[in-house]
Amino acid sequence: MNCFTRVLLTAGLCIASMICFAQNTREGKAVASTKATTSSTTGTPLPTEATVNAFLKSMFGWNPELSWKVVEIKPSEAPGIAQVTAVFNTPKGSQVVRIYVTPDQKYAFMAELVPFGAHPFAETKEMLKAASGPSEGPLNAPVTIVEFGDLECPACKAAQASIAQLLQEEPKVRLIFQNYPLDQIHPWALTAAKYVDCLTRENNQAAVKFIATTYEHQEEINPQNVEQMLQGFVKESGGNPDAVAACAAKPETNQRVQESVALGQKLDVTSTPTFFINGRRMVGFSPTRTPLEAVKAMVDYDLANPD
Repeated sequence: MNCFTRVLLTAGLCIASMICFAQNTREGKAVASTKATTSSTTGTPLPTEATVNAFLKSMFGWNPELSWKVVEIKPSEAPGIAQVTAVFNTPKGSQVVRIYVTPDQKYAFMAELVPFGAHPFAETKEMLKAASGPSEGPLNAPVTIVEFGDLECPACKAAQASIAQLLQEEPKVRLIFQNYPLDQIHPWALTAAKYVDCLTRENNQAAVKFIATTYEHQEEINPQNVEQMLQGFVKESGGNPDAVAACAAKPETNQRVQESVALGQKLDVTSTPTFFINGRRMVGFSPTRTPLEAVKAMVDYDLANPD
């Protein structure tokens, strides 16, 4: 049972470690207005934003430290069920919450819809074959982890130590970093993503080192010095700064980054870092959210139970 399920049962609240969330939805995913609507494509009744806020106030208004923002209302993958995405905030951090509302709008549940069947992650795993970012680990690894990340995201930076330890302790794992810049809230993330894309095409290992270096110096970068800083990191990583900068400025580079973002959107990625372990979704990676031991258990299970 996750902590937000327990909220409904205990009227309490637990906030996990900070993650970076896209507070403004991307193209074609506008938040519903306060006027009741029905999806024109699925026929799913959608609650109004006003109704959602009233519900959350009734449920959690007792807690003066808790605030929230409704960022998306749309049909879920389950027919007839509406999906509300909100961000809960407390002094301890932020948490993405999904609320599912029944067609009659009499009931709601907080959880994650997960694929069902004997091989629930097979479809996602197949879609992730399109991941083309810089990678670490053997190309033919039996377990592949795809990370959708943003170089300006503090939570992504915080996950790096756990990722490094996992790769050290699990040599049969391949990690692919997939660009997912949250440029709505991170002003230089898109520029960094373009540099990752270009450097990967030039030198995979240099791109891996570039990512680590950028995270290490994340707090030193700002929109004014980003080009200068990133070019320095390219040189430090063994790449050609002039060539990478020229590549980053090309329209086709932006197109490739947007294709990476589109892949994440197809997989309903709304926050960074989001990981897929052989298709199994995992949001965040930290001792307080998903500890290393739990991730190793997932990896070891997949190693022992190949498809």
